[in-house]
Amino acid sequence: MKIKIGTRGSKLALWQAYYVQEKLELQNIDTEIVIIDTKGDKILDRALSKIGSKGVFTEELEDQLRSGEIDIAVHSAKDLQSELADDLEIIAFTEREKINDVLVSFNKELSLNNGQKFVVGTSSTRRVAMLKHYFPHIEIVDMRGNLQTRLRKLEEGQCDAILLAYAGVHRMGYHDLIVEQLSTEEFTPPVGQGCVAIEAAKSLSEDKKLAIRELINNNITENCLIAERAYLRKLQGGCSIPSFGWCISDEKNGHIELEMTAGIISLDGQIIVRKYSKRPADQAEKLGEELAKEVLESGGAEILKEIRFI
Repeated sequence: MKIKIGTRGSKLALWQAYYVQEKLELQNIDTEIVIIDTKGDKILDRALSKIGSKGVFTEELEDQLRSGEIDIAVHSAKDLQSELADDLEIIAFTEREKINDVLVSFNKELSLNNGQKFVVGTSSTRRVAMLKHYFPHIEIVDMRGNLQTRLRKLEEGQCDAILLAYAGVHRMGYHDLIVEQLSTEEFTPPVGQGCVAIEAAKSLSEDKKLAIRELINNNITENCLIAERAYLRKLQGGCSIPSFGWCISDEKNGHIELEMTAGIISLDGQIIVRKYSKRPADQAEKLGEELAKEVLESGGAEILKEIRFI
């Protein structure tokens, strides 16, 4: 058996692909890494919200899945659109990394919490809106590109700090540049942050699917991501929508329960809709869908309407 692993070409994407490759090869499965450029990698002069919210980092990989040029595509789960085409599926989720956002800078004295005025770079509509809400004194500049590109822009002085996911900073070995870890109570992460998702065509052979699930999939993460992705799917959101959703798994008296916080924030940061609920693990999808309904009925629908009008 040989499994061809499709991935974007950034260092972080390759880390994820090599991580999956190592797990497969430890069980003597032959693999090959196939690097594919995506729209999101090629168009760097515009914000993500301006080039489309669905498939920005996945479309070309999915085309290769359909053609059989690759067997699986390795994605950051947060980049994977909430609704897949009928001929595609997610077959595994890796164990999740810490999910916090972090402030990264060469200046160790910077902090969002002490009233300092400085410039923060980010390309995330969620992070921009949350900065406007919680830290209105902060100046924000758009910051596209892979992690190394953003760090170069930081070093060049295009901003004083950048907001990133802990997972990517940790995996690339830049821990020493983290000056602040943001609380999940305020900066609740987007759906899928900290997790790697494995996508395949439904036509992929069953023996390959079973082998990949057995060696890669983390059941706890999978339950949480099913809930989170159901939330985003009901919201009809993509990576340009300032929504957030984070589910955790808790075992009590032999029963696994899922607890989830989810919501959306207006682009100007003025309005946050945040809801919480919990359900048994076997009702993960229902948990996400019900939270989305609550969010939409509590002002989320108006926020989405305004965003889409813009």
